[in-house]
Amino acid sequence: MARASAASRAFVRRKTSRRSVPRTRRRRAATADAVERPPSYEAQVLQALEVVIDPDLGASVVECGFVKELQVDPEKGSVSFALELTTPACPVKEQFETEAKDAVMRLPWAKSVDVTMTAQPSSPGLAAGTPASLSKVSNIIAVSSCKGGVGKSTVAVNLAYSLQMMGAKVGILDADVYGPSLPTMVSPEHDLLEMEQETNLIKPVEYMGVKHCSFGFTGQGAAVMRGPMVSGLISQLLLSTDWGELDYLLIDFPPGTGDIQLTLCQSAPITGAVIVTTPQKLAFIDVAKGIKMFAKLAVPCMAVVENMSWFEGDGNRYYPFGTGSGDRIVEDFSIPYIFRMPIVPDLSLSSDSGLPLVLSKPSGDVARAFGEVGAAVVRESAKLKRAVKNAVRYDSEMNVLVVKIPGKSEEFLLHPPDVRRNDRSASSVDEWTGKQLVKPSDIPETIRPESVQPLGNYAVQITWDDGFNQVAPYTQLEEMERLIPPKGYKFEPKEEANASSARQILENAEAIKQK
Repeated sequence: MARASAASRAFVRRKTSRRSVPRTRRRRAATADAVERPPSYEAQVLQALEVVIDPDLGASVVECGFVKELQVDPEKGSVSFALELTTPACPVKEQFETEAKDAVMRLPWAKSVDVTMTAQPSSPGLAAGTPASLSKVSNIIAVSSCKGGVGKSTVAVNLAYSLQMMGAKVGILDADVYGPSLPTMVSPEHDLLEMEQETNLIKPVEYMGVKHCSFGFTGQGAAVMRGPMVSGLISQLLLSTDWGELDYLLIDFPPGTGDIQLTLCQSAPITGAVIVTTPQKLAFIDVAKGIKMFAKLAVPCMAVVENMSWFEGDGNRYYPFGTGSGDRIVEDFSIPYIFRMPIVPDLSLSSDSGLPLVLSKPSGDVARAFGEVGAAVVRESAKLKRAVKNAVRYDSEMNVLVVKIPGKSEEFLLHPPDVRRNDRSASSVDEWTGKQLVKPSDIPETIRPESVQPLGNYAVQITWDDGFNQVAPYTQLEEMERLIPPKGYKFEPKEEANASSARQILENAEAIKQK
């Protein structure tokens, strides 16, 4: 306790013992006396774009670093730039384009605005240790029900094609080897998996722009084998398939909460889960078990799809299985979205025919409903990836680790040497006896983190300046003794030097103009 308190006092001393006016503040004060010049045309454009806010990330397109390739011709009054979004399936890209044009056209000298919409998918959630086959996959989405017969596979396939129709690169893994559904629900021309001779990876089956992998495409039908063998088979299908570059890989989970589900969650950095249920109370009981399983494995649940919720007849809406199950899941587990799917004969007929309904009737009500589910997945994926990315960062100026656990609003500070001393890996603690192998005195106060990378939704990997790599779970960081922030300390992360070309232009506009 004394050492932690001393660290806290030292942190406060380091802050208060600095010069009363920071260097950057003095520099700004010095230039304030100079003759004020109007901002450059580039800066004016970026200032105008500050009003275009990403509703999901809660920040402007400038702050998010979306504005690229900005070019201005003040004589012609022309402006051109690209808005590089985090995913090509962004549900508000048309809104961004319209708002950006309107914002720039309000500048008195602007006569024409050309906006190019592009996308650069974010890196996978698991920055270190990602299997090679998943290294180019940006988001992995689990579609789960933990109960059979609720239409989970129908939801998974139609959701996959909804995301593909929104412009994303999509793949889907059918993880139910006892009763694979994909061979019935899609009709690829080549319906057998093949092994690439050069890479020894499985080449997925492609149909209508989506990559598919299922035990049903091996030509062996359903599997008859014991649990451990099934878990190994599913891991092979997931990790030995050449998925290539994907924005979203959907995994159609089999029912239950056993070895297979645990293997999938532990084998891949799953971004989040979509829960499929029906209105019955019995479905709620099983789905609740699945949500609790995901919670223990640090996989957030993005949305609930209540399937077979209602049907219409004689101008009235009927609820044959009752109501309330989906609402209770949302309320009990604080899941942000719920979507109620109707009982539609065309939906089951299309699944049996091998052509998903969102493809056969892309302008129908069901396709629009699945489009809303896809939009929710895109939004929640972006928010989760942003939260994970900013969960732990190193403030080199103050020599502290700034922590904000994903899903929680509180931020706190940790002393870097304390984090290193708290390592619980086999390098620091004997796995059999629990004996501490590394003494606190072995870790110098001068040790510093060189990099901090997210490990899925549950931990970060810290590389220290002595070459040691430490995996620090969020639960462990949350339990550590914290530093006392000095008065006025700002928790907002400072932008990286190359994080946003737009922000660089905005900050350096005057210097560029003076040259």
